[in-house]
Amino acid sequence: MRHDTLASPAILDTSSLPLEVAVVVPTLNEAANVERLIERLSLVLAGRGWEVIFVDDDSADGTSDLVRRIGRTSRHVRIVQRVGRRGLSSAVVEGMLATAAPIIAVMDGDLQHSEEALPNLIAAIEGGDADIAVGTRYMAGGGIGDWDEGRARMSRFATRAGQLALGTHVSDPMSGFFAIRREAFERALPRLSAIGFKILLDLLASSPEPMKVAEIPYRFRTREAGESKLGARAIADYAELIADKTIGRFVPVRLIKFLMVGGLGVFVHLAVLRSVLGAGSGFVAAQTAAVMTAIAFNFFLNNSFTYADRKLRGRAIVAGLASFYAISAIGALANIGIGTWVAGQQERWWVAGVAGVLVGAIWNFAMSAALTWRK
Repeated sequence: MRHDTLASPAILDTSSLPLEVAVVVPTLNEAANVERLIERLSLVLAGRGWEVIFVDDDSADGTSDLVRRIGRTSRHVRIVQRVGRRGLSSAVVEGMLATAAPIIAVMDGDLQHSEEALPNLIAAIEGGDADIAVGTRYMAGGGIGDWDEGRARMSRFATRAGQLALGTHVSDPMSGFFAIRREAFERALPRLSAIGFKILLDLLASSPEPMKVAEIPYRFRTREAGESKLGARAIADYAELIADKTIGRFVPVRLIKFLMVGGLGVFVHLAVLRSVLGAGSGFVAAQTAAVMTAIAFNFFLNNSFTYADRKLRGRAIVAGLASFYAISAIGALANIGIGTWVAGQQERWWVAGVAGVLVGAIWNFAMSAALTWRK
């Protein structure tokens, strides 16, 4: 459907009305759905002052260009184009910050969320009984559409995990379809993790006081065009979000991931050391090879796992690896120095060893975050 076939100007013209609602739509390669979504929003939000903000992660299919062309004649259609970063949750946050609307709705750009439920979500906020209104698939009148049993089972498991970990009784905390009062969003904003693709769960867990929640049933639709973004990365991000909102209150999740990588690096170090010694090399040469290999292993795994949101690419990898080698070398000296000092205080050998390891690990984490993978 082309832009010139959209709903009539009378429906599209909202410039004379005060802004009441903004609909934030995070997108990645959703050009085939943009015009149909705008048309449907124009129908269900007719008579209101509204705008739609597409937050596009630099789609290769021209999503940003299409929205920009539409926005030249329909000024309530806006685009925030992000370059060099991705993530549904962070995209939603940026879209919310880009509007002055007192009520902000969030929905996907794939037409799977029923826009017909949108007025009910908004009405629940306007009535003053709720801070956030959630479109739910798991109550009377809702449904998951034509999902196969495997996806349905995975969704039920993830939903239950979120409810148990975060202590929420919301029937569909995995929902990406909701409306929220601006004040409620702003209260939760300083604590948001903005990890992965489940921003609703993040908002509920980050609010300094429990939000008043209304639940509105809707039936999840089948995707009409484009491809699903659900994959292993999305599942890993969801697990990280739950960890961040539970144990992350006490120990940063990124530090835990960094230490996990370091633990694997120890096995790599020992494997290389044994192999090089077995090839007939002396200990100094074997130890040097093992250290260099383990540091490189840690760098590349941290780059893809611990710092996936700041992943270095292209030429930046060379500079990043060099800085990581330098940081790790200083960390090794700190490890030896602190360990030696603790041992000199007549502490047991293992206490001195652990002290050195902890100081070295914390140094490596702090400095690599500040220099190698700086924001």
